[in-house]
Amino acid sequence: MRFGRLGAVGREVPVVYDNDVIRDLRPLTHDLDGAFLAGDGIGRTRDALERGVLPVLDGATGLRVGAPVARPNKVVCIGLNYRDHAAESGAAIPVEPVVFMKDPMTVVGPFDAVRIPRASVKTDWEVELAIVVGSTIRYGETREEALAAVAGYSISHDVSEREFQLERGGQWDKGKSCETFNPLGPYLVTADEVADPQDLRLRLWVNGEPRQDGTTADMIFPVADILVHLSQYMVLYPGDVINTGTPAGVALGMPDQPYLKAGDVVDLEITGLGHARQTAVPA
Repeated sequence: MRFGRLGAVGREVPVVYDNDVIRDLRPLTHDLDGAFLAGDGIGRTRDALERGVLPVLDGATGLRVGAPVARPNKVVCIGLNYRDHAAESGAAIPVEPVVFMKDPMTVVGPFDAVRIPRASVKTDWEVELAIVVGSTIRYGETREEALAAVAGYSISHDVSEREFQLERGGQWDKGKSCETFNPLGPYLVTADEVADPQDLRLRLWVNGEPRQDGTTADMIFPVADILVHLSQYMVLYPGDVINTGTPAGVALGMPDQPYLKAGDVVDLEITGLGHARQTAVPA
């Protein structure tokens, strides 16, 4: 199944995509959040679709597309998780996952504008596979246990300001937590619809020029291992979002370093997860 949230900021309506029909989920939940996922929301939605009790959302195609998960408790990120990206960044291959956090308030819709921060000269792009946690993981022991806790997957844009990240005290959060720096969506695609999360193609274009073209098969630490590892250090709750790293092709790794500027348009795609587009604007 594909879930989404449609409507103006702060007034999004939870929906499920029933083939070509967009159905209103408000008979089941007020929003797509951790409580919905923890309460078997996916199973209840499947049952409601089979019974035909979810109404069509009138005017859905004209509504803004919001992030498919409301108010994640946390956004956890894995850095340098592709060998080619580590190489272009001049970094050593990690021996265990590099972990950092993004402010959850950075999460915006997949077609919302990305605001380039004041004084920024190095705002960069990063297409990433996002994991959405569906059930609590605490000290996960097996890869099977970890994957069973995944609600689904989405497209994440881990926008990064490289000067803030690398030249202002070496604290990555500074370059990762600027407002609008995590467009997410358009869909939450349930885990059963993704046959193999390590067999997905990720692509990104800037102003129509291809910049990133990779596959999740090249992750240093695959999805299951990331979840097991993180759960040793923090509890992962339903609705949490985990960004799993980006392949080569970011501005930081290019000789001319063509960082984003106002007016630039970024398109992102991941196999089976849809398409997203953001335009860069001044903060």
